[in-house]
Amino acid sequence: MKYSKYFFLTIAIIILDQAVKLFVHFNMELGSAGQIPVFGDWFKLYYTLNPGMAFGMQFGSDYGKLGLTLFRLIAMVFIAYYLYKLAKDKTHPGVLWSMALILGGAIGNVIDSTFYGVFLDNAPYDAITPWFHGQVVDMFYLDIWEGRVAEWVPFWGGDYLSLWPIFNIADAAIFTGVAIILVFQKRFFSAMKQEAKA
Repeated sequence: MKYSKYFFLTIAIIILDQAVKLFVHFNMELGSAGQIPVFGDWFKLYYTLNPGMAFGMQFGSDYGKLGLTLFRLIAMVFIAYYLYKLAKDKTHPGVLWSMALILGGAIGNVIDSTFYGVFLDNAPYDAITPWFHGQVVDMFYLDIWEGRVAEWVPFWGGDYLSLWPIFNIADAAIFTGVAIILVFQKRFFSAMKQEAKA
């Protein structure tokens, strides 16, 4: 199938993401005690669990995480169908490669949310069920700045913050796919318009 190369990229992202997460889980200590400096103090391997969405945000109710995981599953199916449809419509290859990255990242994090609560026993202690309540494994930490925010800063004044969140390969794939589409959207979509006219 001529569209398979895009789905191969998706599968490669999923395999790499899961391999790194499982390696970290079985070989690193959770939290700051197990962190490994890679490039000085600004880039570290740091095993942490993310119970919610990006940047550690969470829904408040007992069923919030279940809802989030189900939403991710639906979004994953939608993105896969959309990638197939775009490929059939001969969309610019840059868009297709970007969507393949986004899909791989989405599936990678859905696997964590769906299964890790059972297979890695990492669901929060108060979860209504370990299924669909797994925590996402994060490990790449860009520690560019960390400290107490000045009191005069709105919203975060006086809080102790780290400038960059901790992320994983799935997050990086999603970010990269979205960034490529945003940066090159004019080139991608103007080429598509010209092809449609021709």
